[in-house]
Amino acid sequence: MTPFSYRNASDRAEALALGAAGDARFLGGGTNLVDLLRQNVESASELVDVSRFPGSIRETDTGGLRVDASVKNSALAAHPLVRSRYPMLSRALLAGASAQIRNMATVGGNILQRTRCVYFYDADGAQCNKRRPGSGCDAIGGFNRYHAILGASEDCVATHPSDMCVALVALDAVVHLAAPDGERTVPLADIHRLPGTQPEIETVLRPGELITAIELPSATAAATNSEYRKVRDRSSYAFALISVAGGLDVVDGAVAEARIALGGVAAKPWRAKRAEAALRGLPATHASFQAAAEEELAAAQPLEGNAFKVGLAQRTIVAVLQSLAGDHA
Repeated sequence: MTPFSYRNASDRAEALALGAAGDARFLGGGTNLVDLLRQNVESASELVDVSRFPGSIRETDTGGLRVDASVKNSALAAHPLVRSRYPMLSRALLAGASAQIRNMATVGGNILQRTRCVYFYDADGAQCNKRRPGSGCDAIGGFNRYHAILGASEDCVATHPSDMCVALVALDAVVHLAAPDGERTVPLADIHRLPGTQPEIETVLRPGELITAIELPSATAAATNSEYRKVRDRSSYAFALISVAGGLDVVDGAVAEARIALGGVAAKPWRAKRAEAALRGLPATHASFQAAAEEELAAAQPLEGNAFKVGLAQRTIVAVLQSLAGDHA
């Protein structure tokens, strides 16, 4: 591990001032960053601890929720308004990691966690364009069971590991950012980048920029009638092969609104816009759900080891939507 200094920022202004220097990094729960530092995948001259900032979950004037970045994952999952208005989010958080990690991990850190690709973590032997641009991607032609089937490139086929972010994308969450020169908001769907030819650039955050909060809009009927389903190799403490955050509003037997996002398929949480558009106005039936799922996965480009993900994603989308449709399906 490369030596670094540690500073405990007393407030946001101090954190931003410290974070603007050199290759300083903000430290939330540390459940991902500390591992990366230990394994020499990442390095930092200074860690700026922001985990002790006050964290609250409060209703906005428009009926949504504002969640401070320092809120722990376990607290967000258990909040009554999250459980009642945005159940897919609560269930996504509970599907991630272990109870101990959820008690440490922060909302801001969850958004910025990095891929769990085995080649990315193998700093001593594997070639990885995320770690060393231009070195190659050993996952292509290697062990790629967990890798991307949508939005990948010839330079990277890694997937984003967050469960929480899949639900947040489906819910149209917005991320609040702060920097020494001001503040801005970015839709969570636009925070993460597809790899293209620069897989080492994973987000649109600027150097020294700090996530301060996420904001959820007022809950629609589809947000309230929602669930999160995660398919993995074992029943706990495993990353998704495929996950689906789904929400459905059925009026007079037809789909008035559908919200669908996928995890385990791309370098970012994948909003299934094709499937959502295909469903709008159609009968809430198995046939409609199947056709929409096939429409979304038509662009999939699986690798040798993960071709099964295409069918698995389609079946999981259909299962989630059928469950939400209830007697209408």
